[in-house]
Amino acid sequence: MGLISGMVMGMLLGIALMAGWKYMMTHRSIKRISKAADIKLLSSLKRDDLRKICGDSFPEWISFPVFEQVKWLNKQLSKLWPFIADAAEVIIKESVEPLLEDYRPPGITSLKFSKLSLGTVAPKIEGIRVQSLKQGQITMDIDLRWGGDPNIILGIQAAHIACIPIQLKDLQVFTVVRAIFQLTDEIPCISAVVVALLAEPKPQIEYILKAVGGSLTALPGLSDKIEDTVTSIVTDMLQWPHRIVVPIGNNIDISDLELKPVGKLTVTILRANDLKNMELVGKSDPYVVVHIRPLFKVKTKVIDNNLNPVWNEMFELIAEDKETQSLILEVFDEDIGDDKRLGVAKLPLIELEAEKSKEIELRLLPSLDMLKIKDKKDRGTLTIQVFYHEFLKEEQLFALEDEKRMFEERKKLKEAGVIGSTVDALDGAAAAVGSGVGMVGSGIGAGVGFVGTGFGAVGSGLSKAGKFMGRTITGHHSGGSRRSGSSTPVHENGSVKTKSS
Repeated sequence: MGLISGMVMGMLLGIALMAGWKYMMTHRSIKRISKAADIKLLSSLKRDDLRKICGDSFPEWISFPVFEQVKWLNKQLSKLWPFIADAAEVIIKESVEPLLEDYRPPGITSLKFSKLSLGTVAPKIEGIRVQSLKQGQITMDIDLRWGGDPNIILGIQAAHIACIPIQLKDLQVFTVVRAIFQLTDEIPCISAVVVALLAEPKPQIEYILKAVGGSLTALPGLSDKIEDTVTSIVTDMLQWPHRIVVPIGNNIDISDLELKPVGKLTVTILRANDLKNMELVGKSDPYVVVHIRPLFKVKTKVIDNNLNPVWNEMFELIAEDKETQSLILEVFDEDIGDDKRLGVAKLPLIELEAEKSKEIELRLLPSLDMLKIKDKKDRGTLTIQVFYHEFLKEEQLFALEDEKRMFEERKKLKEAGVIGSTVDALDGAAAAVGSGVGMVGSGIGAGVGFVGTGFGAVGSGLSKAGKFMGRTITGHHSGGSRRSGSSTPVHENGSVKTKSS
């Protein structure tokens, strides 16, 4: 009897344990499914949605990383760096030295690499963001940081001064590199790669200049000149919208990847008021240098002994990307030796309305980077009139065909000694001849004239890695002369105030 009751109690207890275990596992599974659904819903929320739910108790540790970390890639890059550095040194020297010559600042007769070594420390990729912004393309943004140990020595020579070796020490680079892969249905499935530096965040290149066996005082203002040269090359050749296009394979059509002119900006330099006097005796002799790309500058005539000059000179410049490019206007005082900058102003092209004339008063600043300036006193104002015309497709094609010829003409001026380097601003007052894209405001002066052609400037650098496809011409087109409306906004502290005219 006891045996039977024990067996029954054991069976009941076993059944109870099995039922309890099943209930517990079912309940646990339901909770897991519910939690997974909640997590999936939470992951779809954006930062603003979470702030509405959490209110003031929104935790600061919650982040939405845009770039994915690639630690594995950094490990491979460190192993490959010695080989990459050796190959890159040859490419950089052969492709950058011609650019140094093109962008050579006034007062310097020669600017070349005396020594170039990229060191042993590899760049670090902080993260990668992959996007599909256009069908048939993959866009990859690479957050790149490099605090390496390169050994870079520049040989700098000026008139009547022997070559001075200048070393770039403590070089640091912070930038976001955009790589666009053009896809194809043939192996290796990529027909071309486009490489550029994003304009935002702005590329930062930091370094310290040190004279090797000499003194920087031998060339006054050398540090500023080198910094301007580096900034100009990066802005004019590598920073978006300018780019390097590398075709992969033979007979690849990369015309769709090339940078094309999108519009023409007609700028009339009207007058300046209350300019800063840089002279001990008399007054400044101001003139204005105008450009969208640093390589292709034009300038007004000099007004002697006047702090409120009136120019009324017109120039026509080509824009390649209205959303990211800006019109830069620099006012200088002509002097013996190096001219002194009185002030600079910047006008983003995105603020301009197409086919509408506008008079604008710009407040002059000591520098576009005010963080490095101690003297922040008022520098006066510059009044200009602008008219932006968007190119039709036919006008774009004509500009692309015409720009190579115009660039060759500018190179001939340099070889003839009319201009010191291709970065020099051209005196202006010559009108364009012919239809399509020519140039207004590009007379050469000094008795040098050409009949039947307007002079413009077009950029095209060539590297071993591919072609620099940054393109600019300063030109005049017979079309696009419609103008309507007029207003006068005043730019101050990044804002625009409009005055009726």
